[in-house]
Amino acid sequence: VAVKAPWDGPKSGPKAAKGKTLIYVAQTMQNGGVAGAAAGVKEAAKAIGWKVRVIDGQGTPAGISSAMSQAVTLKADGIIVGGFDPATTKAEISAAKAAKIPVIGWHAAATSGPQPSLGLFSNVTTLRADVSKVSADWVIADSKGTGGVVIFTDSSIPFAEGKSQEIKAEVETCNSLKILEYANIPIGDSISTLVAAKTTALVAEFGDQWTHSISINGGLYITPMAAALRAAGKSGTGFPHNVGAGDGSADEYARIAAGDFQSVTVPEPLTMQGWQIVDEFNRAFAKQKASGYVPVVHLVTKANAGNSTVWDPQNGYRTEYKKIWGKK
Repeated sequence: VAVKAPWDGPKSGPKAAKGKTLIYVAQTMQNGGVAGAAAGVKEAAKAIGWKVRVIDGQGTPAGISSAMSQAVTLKADGIIVGGFDPATTKAEISAAKAAKIPVIGWHAAATSGPQPSLGLFSNVTTLRADVSKVSADWVIADSKGTGGVVIFTDSSIPFAEGKSQEIKAEVETCNSLKILEYANIPIGDSISTLVAAKTTALVAEFGDQWTHSISINGGLYITPMAAALRAAGKSGTGFPHNVGAGDGSADEYARIAAGDFQSVTVPEPLTMQGWQIVDEFNRAFAKQKASGYVPVVHLVTKANAGNSTVWDPQNGYRTEYKKIWGKK
């Protein structure tokens, strides 16, 4: 539900730089979080008077590094690392630095703010450890301390692997809860098939012992999981209770509201993060420091989902950023 909240982000900053072009390099546009942040960047760029181009890395290391080198070659004014580990594109990030192109990450590191060792002017994210803790703590409370948990992750993405390790550690603080499996399934073209097959195998192996799942991305993992659970004759409100620990796509909201194989999600305020990315670039262009803003974590349940399809904080962020930039 859209709850009005005070603006807790930056109040001052440089006026809008003129005529800039940003290139958003996406880990894969199939990832709802990556795509949602890209949409936010486009919306904010329009408001500040800049251009944006998205280059899709298509979820492969080769695709991502090729997209990054293209962004440098095209002489973008700023480059966004959209949801992948900047350490995998060190050469391209060095080339951007040599060309004096600022690079900003979205979910490119575990913490928000400047990441000089990774070559990032700043990284935009909620505090990952908070997302992990909120997700795992919901499962501990919901299970009343007994049950079996499966964690779904993509260990090839350090941000995702770090998050799932934090989730695992928090679940393990409850001795009576058992981690049945730590399922590493890469985000790519075959994710749906792989998750569905893994879900079917888990139902066969563990049956009713499997009471909860926590996925690092609800849209990509829970969508195929829900289909496989339905096919296995499971009830949408029965076990396993499924948790999305990140991003928060429209299909997740629909499942939560309908009680359809998903209980909660811990979404990112994707559009607002897109606006923050543009604001951070505007600071970089003006040779000012990053704002250091970290949005707070939010848990979506059936009780508060309402008719929303996205977590878009009602804190007036669009007006606030436009005020800083001197735009109406």
